[in-house]
Amino acid sequence: MSKYVASHRLVGIVLITTLMTACAPQSSTAAPAAPAAAPAAESSPPGGAPATPLVRGLPNFADLVEAVGPAVVNVTVIEKRQRNPARGSGNPFSDDNNDPFGDFFRQFQNQPRDNTPEEGVGSGFIVSSDGYILTNTHVVENATRVTVRLTDRREFQAKVVGSDDKSDVALLKIDAKNLPIVKIGDPSRLRPGEWVVAIGSPFNFQNSVTAGIVSAIGREVRGGSAYNYVNFIQTDAPVNPGNSGGPLFNMNGEVVGINSQIYSNTGSYAGLSFAIPIDIANNVRAQLAATGHVTRGRIGVSIQQVTAALADSFGLDRPRGAAVSSVDSGGPADKAGLKPEDIILSVNGRKIEQSSELPALIAGIRPGASADLEIWRGKGTKHVSVVVEELKDKASVARSGGRGGSSDKLDSLGLSVRELSAAERSQLHTGGSVVITETDGPSAEAGLRAGEVILGANRKSVGSVAELRDAVRDAGRSIVLLVQSYDASQGNSQQRIVTVQVE
Repeated sequence: MSKYVASHRLVGIVLITTLMTACAPQSSTAAPAAPAAAPAAESSPPGGAPATPLVRGLPNFADLVEAVGPAVVNVTVIEKRQRNPARGSGNPFSDDNNDPFGDFFRQFQNQPRDNTPEEGVGSGFIVSSDGYILTNTHVVENATRVTVRLTDRREFQAKVVGSDDKSDVALLKIDAKNLPIVKIGDPSRLRPGEWVVAIGSPFNFQNSVTAGIVSAIGREVRGGSAYNYVNFIQTDAPVNPGNSGGPLFNMNGEVVGINSQIYSNTGSYAGLSFAIPIDIANNVRAQLAATGHVTRGRIGVSIQQVTAALADSFGLDRPRGAAVSSVDSGGPADKAGLKPEDIILSVNGRKIEQSSELPALIAGIRPGASADLEIWRGKGTKHVSVVVEELKDKASVARSGGRGGSSDKLDSLGLSVRELSAAERSQLHTGGSVVITETDGPSAEAGLRAGEVILGANRKSVGSVAELRDAVRDAGRSIVLLVQSYDASQGNSQQRIVTVQVE
């Protein structure tokens, strides 16, 4: 029987970032001797009861780990290496067919080099006594073999029941019975500052225990595959490659999250760890177990964050909710009467503070069900019922931009614009008529860019430069513009809302 040598690959998503350290100068002064020290600012008044400390001592995690540790598993995967790069890669000479050295190098480049299987390590935890296990999708993707090792050192070959890259959650199954299982907690009850415990296999050191506190909840993490549908739990519990897929426990010994990502400029722990809330993972788990895939809801809107400037422009008391920048024609939101520049404040009674919370909320609603949206429009609230439809993996294509013609200058905005011809509008598939040709002053500070098409101003459509001038004249201190921009790298267009100060 032939043998292979497996090289170790520690599995984990690492989001690379630049870390900066701020240092403040320190100074010291010699205090003169005094018969008695001055009372501390937080001392109780004379004769009063001593202040009760808000925190007493440090927790002992030993009993918790003893109780929950047996349900945490090590996950080892085997996958084949990628073959050597495409023709021409690594060739120091020309790819010219007449180059004799080129033929020489191509001869070797087309040969398989190293097909040694590659081994990856991650973590997971048992959610049912008959062998269902949760882990991360990125731990088991492209695996040809998955092995699960329990704390009692028994090993099982696991089947990948299903995986979902949008949430980075995967469900495994091993052939076993009467297994220890974890208890599922409620991540919505987590509070920044409370203790949490991570158990996993960092760098393949199995059943390693680390602890920290919840740093933040509802955190949007750009750069991972799951950020559109997951608002992460941020902790400072040390998590390293190999911890991926392992559980995050609260102090009741309940799983509140799945450790998934870290922020680092080294590839190792740097104080920022992110876990997928277990309620999201449980929704995915149930669907994977039932059908092998995940169905999500959509309402057909594009959204953006509500800034302080937008909140002030719309008469909202403070920045909150999700601002609607575009509505898909004929989609659920369009049929329900939602419009660009509406602000969605809640879904089925659940308040929205950050715009990043909305996609996960809508995605978790069963297609065909109705969602009650509280929206802000015209400096007042109203409720709209939207029938959620199934999210399909497709992109809506539209184009914007244009060149030529003379520009008009709107000095109070620092904005130069011109009108698009009918042929340009047809070519660009845009309903707008006014394109930005140059920005300066307030418009540049607001982030407007040349090539963007202005669709509306202060909730009214703009069909000409004259209409835009009228809107600016009547705007007051600021004007809210709905603009359409073309993303060449994605090949589509997006709408956004921009507030510009009027000089």
